[in-house]
Amino acid sequence: MILSDRAEFELARKLRCKAGAPIAEVFTFLSGLYFRGKIAYATAFARPAPGIASVFVITPTRGLVDAETRIRLDDLREFATVDIHNDDPRYRAPIERDAHILANKLPPRSEIILLGSIATGKYVNVLLASFGDRLRFPVDFVGRGDMSRGGLMLRCAA
Repeated sequence: MILSDRAEFELARKLRCKAGAPIAEVFTFLSGLYFRGKIAYATAFARPAPGIASVFVITPTRGLVDAETRIRLDDLREFATVDIHNDDPRYRAPIERDAHILANKLPPRSEIILLGSIATGKYVNVLLASFGDRLRFPVDFVGRGDMSRGGLMLRCAA
């Protein structure tokens, strides 16, 4: 629906314009409650280090992207060409690069909170190499599905 050139709702129009739309807004539209919960939670509780973005989105091809970064329809189509899988260097290499850069910029005792899936290694395995024991996730995520985690994060952020 959002990829259609005939889509006339505001977000679809933004994606077709030169300025684009914030990646957080686009991903919230695409995944609904789950991503909306992650963004609300991250925005409410992030404590950024000076001069460093505090909320990042994991993308299939661009690594860790500031949640305010604007993307266009072509960017979204690019994301759709790559599955998020540890063995795919098109996914893994950009995240490893960005995680390494971020780990070196952050103060030593900074904690990085992963709000993505922890049941598989698709995020954890890639991020652990750079963040080590600074990588954390909410303990209440264990045993919950995506929608349950999304609802939990929305309630916590409210």
